[in-house]
Amino acid sequence: MTTVWLTHPDCLLHDMGDGHPESPDRLSAIEDRLARDPALCALLRREIAPAATREQIERAHDSRLVDAIERASPATGLRQIDPDTAMNPYTLEAIRHAAGAAVRATDLVATGEVDNAFCAVRPPGHHAERARAMGFCLFNNVAIGALHALEAHGFDRVAVVDFDVHHGNGTEDIFRDDPRVMMVSTFQHPLYPYSGIDGRSERMVNVPLPAQSDGRAFRAAVEQTWIPALERFAPDMLFISAGFDAHRDDRLASLALVEDDYEWVTARLMEVADRLCAGRIVSVLEGGYSLPALSRSVLAHVRRLAGVAAG
Repeated sequence: MTTVWLTHPDCLLHDMGDGHPESPDRLSAIEDRLARDPALCALLRREIAPAATREQIERAHDSRLVDAIERASPATGLRQIDPDTAMNPYTLEAIRHAAGAAVRATDLVATGEVDNAFCAVRPPGHHAERARAMGFCLFNNVAIGALHALEAHGFDRVAVVDFDVHHGNGTEDIFRDDPRVMMVSTFQHPLYPYSGIDGRSERMVNVPLPAQSDGRAFRAAVEQTWIPALERFAPDMLFISAGFDAHRDDRLASLALVEDDYEWVTARLMEVADRLCAGRIVSVLEGGYSLPALSRSVLAHVRRLAGVAAG
């Protein structure tokens, strides 16, 4: 297996203030944990992500939103976008490079230069709708990557898999009416953004889980709902919104997954991708706010992507 790890230094400079859970420490914790796994480090191909172009971003977002975010970029201090989301002077470049990581990963995987990819980027993206930034998210990184696969590489169908604890309302908003895209997801319900129940369809396959659900409930949703839906749709490429805040140690929500569940779902998705789309997977970091749990879970996910035995 060849797995590429994409990131950018600007993703560490975006900061929404003291005490905000979506902090630069998230990426630092992941990098620190990765550095303690020399066998995995030796296998990964590392790249610095380019910035996404305006054209690539506007495949997923209304030009007026892009204009508004560019205008909102502050010279100093913080500018609030919504009660949970703010920009500092480095945010604009961070979101351009986070989206660019998804685009570059798509290019590498779509052309067969690598088998799969993980984008260690922030801010996350799956709450960003076509015309609205919200919930820590400004541009929808996974949606931008998925649309790049369709528009630049000529794929007919792609699927987005989202196992973040929060429903990916932004991804659903962007793709609800696009017959080329399927979204399968699990999320705690009720929980922010209080969506994902209405509008479910053959292509928007959302599985709400009640608080305290553990790995057994999650695995049942994957086996009984996600995988049959993906096999019916037969995508040419899989994109993963890889949120790790459904971990039992994450206090922003109340699900009870553990690292083994993330390793297991990664393995199952790789099996599906091998059958349906020549193994093509791009995974992009979303949530995860308990730093020890986040770093352990990301490592389990990436070790499986890279074909390293669990350890």
